[in-house]
Amino acid sequence: MTLLSRLRSVILPLALACAACPAFAAGDVAVEVKNESEPVLCAEKDNVTIKAISPEVRRFQIEAAHPAYNAGLLRDNWDADWTDCEMKGDPSFAAPVPPRRVTFYESIDYWLVGYTFPTFWRPADTTFRVGDRVEKGLHLVQLWKLGKDRSHELLVVYPQDGYWRARPMPPQQLASSAYGSSFLFGPIETDGRPVVNIKEIEFDPKTTTFKLSFKDGSSGSLKLDSVDENRMVLDAVLDKPVTGGKGFVALRSMYVTEFNNDVARIAVREPGAKGWREEPLMPFTGGKATDIWMGRTTHSRHNTSSPDMVFRNFSKDPNPPAKPEKK
Repeated sequence: MTLLSRLRSVILPLALACAACPAFAAGDVAVEVKNESEPVLCAEKDNVTIKAISPEVRRFQIEAAHPAYNAGLLRDNWDADWTDCEMKGDPSFAAPVPPRRVTFYESIDYWLVGYTFPTFWRPADTTFRVGDRVEKGLHLVQLWKLGKDRSHELLVVYPQDGYWRARPMPPQQLASSAYGSSFLFGPIETDGRPVVNIKEIEFDPKTTTFKLSFKDGSSGSLKLDSVDENRMVLDAVLDKPVTGGKGFVALRSMYVTEFNNDVARIAVREPGAKGWREEPLMPFTGGKATDIWMGRTTHSRHNTSSPDMVFRNFSKDPNPPAKPEKK
């Protein structure tokens, strides 16, 4: 391979992966980006942690977008890889009620379903509310949306540890696409692993908004702003900034090798910089950023179609910007 060919093989994927990045408007706050990732051999363990920290941020957006290579993806791989995995030391708590499925809400376009598992790694004391219906001890809640010819699971939350997963509607050539990275929203604590301690989640079907009451007395909300076959955008609002050096949002994911990962690269838009800083995720040393992109530029054998994740538009103002008037 010639030097020019080698350069093209590296530069072109990066350009494609961040093709949408410059279109993002920088927020008015630069956050501290902290990399707490550590190497592992097990592909089913979340060893990637990228935290955003700021004593000012009240509002921002979380985006899940199909990777740049997805347009040409004809085969996906969702299979779990338990090679070199040892999970015997994980805590396990029996569910307060037998395993069950709960349908909270149904409309033509959306429906919300909750599940209780036989066991979970944390005690189940978080409640979930939709209108007058209150359920305690649910381990998983799913938001589904009707597509052109079938329904698709868009967003899930594990109420007992605060982990969320998001994905856009699948591309036309795939019946569905994979989840990959998770994110945490709210005051991030450490309990064996990073978690967000949630007291209650309330879902408002009219606005597709999840209202969260955290155990430290603060609150926040996640609103499904938009979703299509390219990306999902969530509006995140906090009632007050997360202080004390704690993260207010974090990516949780996994990386074993360049060909076996859910996220491999990071790009940050640094204040005053003329371009994006792009590099491999694991050795990333952190910094200040107004926008953070985390994803892949080449295929992985693990969750091949899983989305890239973007944290952006960090703002001190909890109110959404005024939309321009139509002429």
